[in-house]
Amino acid sequence: MAGNAPTDRPLKPELTGRRPAPTIRDVARVAEVSIGTVSKALNEHGRLRTETRQKILRVARELGYRPNDMAQSLHRAKSMTVGILSTDSFGRFTYPIFQALEERLADQGIAVFMCNATDDPVRERQHVEQLLGKRVDGIVVTARRSDRRPPVDVGISGLPVIYVFSQTDDPDAFCLLPDDEGGARLATEHLIRLGRRRIAHISGPERFGAVRLRRLGYRKALEAAGLVAADDYFISTRWSERAGYEAALHLLELPLPRPDAIFCGNDQLARGVLDALRERGVAVPADIAIVGFDNWDVMVEATRPRLTSVDMNLRALGHEAGDKLLAMIAGQHLVGTHHLPATLVVRESCGA
Repeated sequence: MAGNAPTDRPLKPELTGRRPAPTIRDVARVAEVSIGTVSKALNEHGRLRTETRQKILRVARELGYRPNDMAQSLHRAKSMTVGILSTDSFGRFTYPIFQALEERLADQGIAVFMCNATDDPVRERQHVEQLLGKRVDGIVVTARRSDRRPPVDVGISGLPVIYVFSQTDDPDAFCLLPDDEGGARLATEHLIRLGRRRIAHISGPERFGAVRLRRLGYRKALEAAGLVAADDYFISTRWSERAGYEAALHLLELPLPRPDAIFCGNDQLARGVLDALRERGVAVPADIAIVGFDNWDVMVEATRPRLTSVDMNLRALGHEAGDKLLAMIAGQHLVGTHHLPATLVVRESCGA
């Protein structure tokens, strides 16, 4: 701990040179102090015992730790804190983003304040005022869905604000989003490569931007393959297993050739679809292949057969958000909306 008497015992060989690019977290672990204490020692600010400061500097030298220029600029007249403003009380999407973002910021000795606004504009404004009062170095805005929202007002402070899994119409804003359209294309193209030609699509309410983008990706993939989906093959419904169950039964009762694949807009819908098909004696994937979206582990691993699903790579999104926020705090001006690619995780439900 930071208060213990420092020792000068040599570092264990397995702890030195263990990684080609050691971080401030490594220095703190080996020196047995907090990241904040390492930051104080390396940047010569704050009150520390001489022995503690010398020990930290020695550990940093032996590990080969070198603070980069960005890290040095971050420490000049900064509070070393960042605020995260979220409307996602459930945390299904924002928690992986927050976890990766916090890890990235911790490498630079930055602490995080988490604020939950729960879609209440008054409460959100109170949180923003509190964060500004704490003189945070930046604000990250997240949400439980990626639809557009009003910009966060930080007045004339010029405080860096980044929107992650969230976006705004402010032309000067910087937004990071998963690629919903690209993910849907991946799923549909995969089914086409497996020989499926009558591919239905069940998704959530069309008022959500993600639903519209996923349908667009689905249709583009079909068109590129010379396929045309009947309008009846698309169903917009609620985000629930029950809704997926009911939509699958509706597809089976259509006076059209039965679909040979169903691409679902999320994994909850896919699980409901699988229940309906099992009940009607339809084999998956032999008769109908199924692909979901979100790659939600509690869903995809529990289905039988296990569910193929699109992964939005939320941790990668959080890590990228951390990198971009650090750049903005260091003085870079970033604007625009940027989409990070999704990946397809193939399991048994598609027949690959």
